[in-house]
Amino acid sequence: MYSTPSYYSYGSDGLTQADYDAIYSAANALPEGFYIWAGIATIIAIIGGILTYLLFIKSKNEPKGKFTKWLKDFLSFKIMWLEPILKTVYYIATIATILVSFGFLGYGGNGVIMFFCTLIFGPILIRIMYEATMMFIMIWRNTRDIAENTSKKK
Repeated sequence: MYSTPSYYSYGSDGLTQADYDAIYSAANALPEGFYIWAGIATIIAIIGGILTYLLFIKSKNEPKGKFTKWLKDFLSFKIMWLEPILKTVYYIATIATILVSFGFLGYGGNGVIMFFCTLIFGPILIRIMYEATMMFIMIWRNTRDIAENTSKKK
C-alpha cells in the first residue's frame, strides 16, 4: 500500500488518502492478462531458441542460399557487429572531445589550460580506451582463425 511521508498534510492540495491510493494504483497497474502473456511469450521464446539452435545453428548441413548462409553465420556469432560500432563511437567521441575543448577558451586563463589539456589528452585517453576494448575483439578473431586452421588440418 502506498503511504505518503509523515510530514505531508492531506488536504493542503485538496487530495485525500483515497485519491493518492487511486493515483498510485493507476500508475503502477499492468493491463489485465499481462502476466499470462509474459508467461506464454517466455515459453515460446525458450522453445524457439532451442529449435533455432538445434535445427539451424548446430545442423551439419550447409545453407544453400546466400541469405541463409549469412543468417547462420550471424546467429552463430561468426559475424560480429561490435567492431564497426566501436570504430564509429571512437570517431564520434574523438571529434566531440576536440570540439568541446574549444568551449573552454571562453573562460580565460584557466580555460586556456583546460582547452589544451582536453585537446591533447582527451583524444589520447579515448584512443587508449578504444584499443583496450578492441584487444578483446582481436583476441576473439585470432582464436577463431586458429580454431578454423586447426580444424581444416584434421
